[in-house]
Order: sequence, then structure tokens, then C-alpha cells
Amino acid sequence: MDMEVLFLNIGLSETVSRSLIVQANLSRVFERSDIHGQYSDLLRLFEYGGLPPQANYLFLGDYVDRGKQSLETICLLLAYKIKYPENFFLLRGNHECASINRIYGFYDECKRRFNVRIWKVFTDCFNCLPVAALIDEKILCMHGGLSPDLHNLDQIRNLQRPTDVPDTGLLCDLLWSDPSKEVQGWGMNDRGVSYTFGADKVSEFLQKHDLDLICRAHQVVEDGYEFFANRQLVTIFSAPNYCGEFDNAGAMMSVDETLMCSFQILKPADKKTKLNFGSTTTTKPGNSPAGVKSCKKAFGALNLAMEQATYMEVFY
Repeated sequence: MDMEVLFLNIGLSETVSRSLIVQANLSRVFERSDIHGQYSDLLRLFEYGGLPPQANYLFLGDYVDRGKQSLETICLLLAYKIKYPENFFLLRGNHECASINRIYGFYDECKRRFNVRIWKVFTDCFNCLPVAALIDEKILCMHGGLSPDLHNLDQIRNLQRPTDVPDTGLLCDLLWSDPSKEVQGWGMNDRGVSYTFGADKVSEFLQKHDLDLICRAHQVVEDGYEFFANRQLVTIFSAPNYCGEFDNAGAMMSVDETLMCSFQILKPADKKTKLNFGSTTTTKPGNSPAGVKSCKKAFGALNLAMEQATYMEVFY
């Protein structure tokens, strides 16, 4: 217990809580989301992209809750972040919030396996996480979605941290809002939190800020990824067979130095098959994909090397 607390307090104070904007040159960025304590699936996804130092990663939040191994999941991710802060990026999801993970499993896991103190340390850590990233000034990434209060990107840069997630407002929306085919403009969200937004708001936002794509998470999608608004927004969900209740695939999106996007799919585990990977589809933002899926095998020690090319800004 003491070792975990020391690990978090020392390492995170020098990485996650920094107030500066991180700028990184990355040849390829792999994006993942919504691991939800499915640690074995996290390792399977690393098998495709390779471990750092072979690859650079951006995670879109929701590391804990629901799954059985939230502690292993978040500790591995934080270890990479602490060791390689310029190459491994963690955004905040709505489950990185005490009022949510107190209910949906993480608190109980911490209490059962260690004690409440370590849960409080993780809460302090989560309150420092950034909420958005910008890849090559063209792809905006966050966990949830757009906000009616978001008028320029400096508003995200100027968000004060550490902070809990409020019930309303910009920070809440960035973690909670959802796209919807049923609305134009802004609508009420069935979650009882934040808003839904239509394709018109996506197009309007991209045009205003000279962006190509919004990449977000937060919703289970059958194929692991799903386009919206004429492929101007993509939802990525990386936990296959979510909670053992959904027959969904998990996806990872990679972005190369030309902003070419490809999607690798981790299919729901077959009862008779230990590993089940598909093929890979490549597309530019705004282009239609053809298929999807693929993977290699490898898992080793903590290392990460930075390669040259794509510019990424994380809103610290």
C-alpha cells in the first residue's frame, strides 16, 4: 500500500499536474479510449501498436470502473506516463471523477484490495488530468464532446486544475456530451447530464476553428469505432465485449504524420479463441472507411522513444 501511494505522489506531482502545455513530435499516435478495468484487453491492444518505445499513445479517458482490474489498468498507464511524459498522454474521462467511480466499482476495488486511502490518492490524480488534446492543429480529441459554452480553444487551455468535475459547464460537457442523429443544434441528454449535439454543430465548430476531425469516446459502438456528421467526428471505444454484456468490438485509431487515420479492431473474444483480431482500414478525416482490423503480439518492459513528425498539443 505505502509503495503505491509513494509511487503516485512523487511521480504524478511532476507529470500529470504540470500547468504547461505539452508539445510533442510524434511519427504516429495511437488513440484508445474506455478501457474500464479490462486489463487483459488493454494488453491485447498494446500487441497491435507495440509497446512504447515503439509507439506513442493518447488515451481518451475512462480507465477505471466496471471491469475487474481497474488498479492494474490505471497503474500501468500512469507508470508509462511518469516514465515518458512527452510520449504517453492520458486525458480525463467522466469516470475519472470521485462521484462516479465511488459508485461504479473503482472505490470498492481499492477498498477491497488495499484501502480507501489509495482511492483518495487516485482521486487527487484524476483531478489534475487534462481534458483535451490537439493533433497537428487539425484533430481535436476529448472524452465526451462539444459544449455550447466552448467558443475558442483557449477556454480549454485556461481551465483551472486540480478540479472536480462540475455538474454543468464546459468541463462537464467535454467529458459527458454526446453526438446525436436525432437533433439539430443542442438537445437534452438522456444521461441526465450535459447535452447532445447535432451534425450541424460539428460542422460549424470544425469550420470556425479550421479543424478536420473531432475524435471522442464515451459511448459503446458495435464495431469499436463509428463516424458521425459525414465523417467529421469519430467515436472510439476500446473495451471489447464491454462488461460481458455487449457483443461489441474494441477499436484503436492510429494517426500518421500525414494525418492518415487507420482503425485496428479487437473483436469480441470468441469462446473458443484466445485472440481474435481483424484487419486494418485506412482513411483520411472526411473519407469513407472500407473495412477494419489487425494485430501483432508483444508485451515487455517499460520503455518509450520519441520519433519525429506529427505535432500534438495536450491542453495542460
